[in-house]
Amino acid sequence: MSAEKIQIFDTTLRDGEQVPGCKLNKKQKLEIAAKLDDLGVDVIEAGFPISSPGDFDAVNAISKLVKNATVCGLTRANKKDIEAAARALEYAVKPRIHTGIGTSDSHIIHKFNSNKEAIIERAVEAVAYAKSFVDDVEFYAEDAGRTDNAYLAKVCEEVIKAGATVLNIPDTTGYCLPYEYGNKIKYLKDNVPGIENVIISCHNHNDLGLATANAVAGAINGARQIECTINGIGERAGNTALEEIVMVFKQHKELNLYTDIDTRMLTELSQFTSETMGMIVQPNKAIVGSNAFAHSSGIHQDGVIKNRETYEIIDPAEVGVNESSIILTARSGRSALAYRLKNIGFEVTKNELDVLYEQFLEVADAKKEVVKEDLERLMYQFNQTVETKFA
Repeated sequence: MSAEKIQIFDTTLRDGEQVPGCKLNKKQKLEIAAKLDDLGVDVIEAGFPISSPGDFDAVNAISKLVKNATVCGLTRANKKDIEAAARALEYAVKPRIHTGIGTSDSHIIHKFNSNKEAIIERAVEAVAYAKSFVDDVEFYAEDAGRTDNAYLAKVCEEVIKAGATVLNIPDTTGYCLPYEYGNKIKYLKDNVPGIENVIISCHNHNDLGLATANAVAGAINGARQIECTINGIGERAGNTALEEIVMVFKQHKELNLYTDIDTRMLTELSQFTSETMGMIVQPNKAIVGSNAFAHSSGIHQDGVIKNRETYEIIDPAEVGVNESSIILTARSGRSALAYRLKNIGFEVTKNELDVLYEQFLEVADAKKEVVKEDLERLMYQFNQTVETKFA
């Protein structure tokens, strides 16, 4: 069976920028958009045009800049929002309007003070109106994760009839378990007439730490677009992390799913986005964290030195990292010490290593990490002792 493509929909500039303290100016947005286009994302959600004049201007500028990816603008299910998005996207080579409405009982009752029939009417009207401006219309059923499947299927059926080309099934609160979310996508595939003619999209939040797992479950069950952000940035606990979902598909070839992302750019773009948005990437963050390819345990270090695949499933070069890091601590063994000494130009015999290792442990017990300068000092003192002994 030939592999199928998963489209990568990046919403760093929309959902990611909604995080407190992460506001970007137009220049910064354009820089990130250009890098996303080079990365190979299929869709860039550039912003929410009606939310402010600045956001409208940024979406408009991005639509002029981006040449490869589809440029998308978010709206609510009303005409003013949709008109603003259409104007902002007028220069885009491939424009998309992303419109929708909440479909869970919680949203229908408490947010809209409405009923299920009226929500379907508003959804259909919004999609049809957006379709009058652009050919590519994505519909989001907000809080789909907590929406009854039968009702969700009915909403999807009606918006497909109205002209939707993409169906976004968000787990807005990050509540679903992977099997639940996967079953929801499968239910829609099996029960919505015409769904074979549209793309199902996953938009997963990370409130329970399951965003990437849920997105994978969605793709396994038929979704062919994943909505994600660089570093997993986003509302509350964040979104599916682009770098994670892309590398899941790259590693698990048995899934027969692939993306067009140039993974060698991931680490650089992660760092750039972190610095630009002022959001630190946690060291143990999968794929792009500073410790993702760092080893400090002696057992792990010995294995990696002998064969990288003993403790690494990803070649660091695949994501733009030069090499694995052997971090010297009091947990490190002789092989790691010899490896690091060799890297800075010191070849030692087994007997010399035995002596040096005891001296190394004294330093390591007093510090969190033994660095290059410590090793050079250790070798200098060792050589001085040897010279004195044989003088």
